[in-house]
Amino acid sequence: MTTPGRDPGLQPERTRLAWRRTTLSCTVVALLAVRQALHGGADPAAVVAVSLSALAWLGFLRVAHLRVLGMGTARPRPLSARGALTAAACTIALAVFAAAMLF
Repeated sequence: MTTPGRDPGLQPERTRLAWRRTTLSCTVVALLAVRQALHGGADPAAVVAVSLSALAWLGFLRVAHLRVLGMGTARPRPLSARGALTAAACTIALAVFAAAMLF
């Protein structure tokens, strides 16, 4: 007995597009953090916040890239708990670093 192939519907494409939109949003937040740090002067706290924002952005970019690649297989695996936790942690970190730069 053969297992049925992947549903040819648009769900995998929508999932890929959602990951790309989220990655674009994270990129905008990271770039705004850099802009804010440069506009307000490059004091040590701003440099640390920008560095940590860049690190969080890179972490999210990696998770998103791996997920988009994983969606190209015939039977994509669900997002692992580790991947979900990493994506959530990077997103929260970006929000915290951006808020910290405002104060």
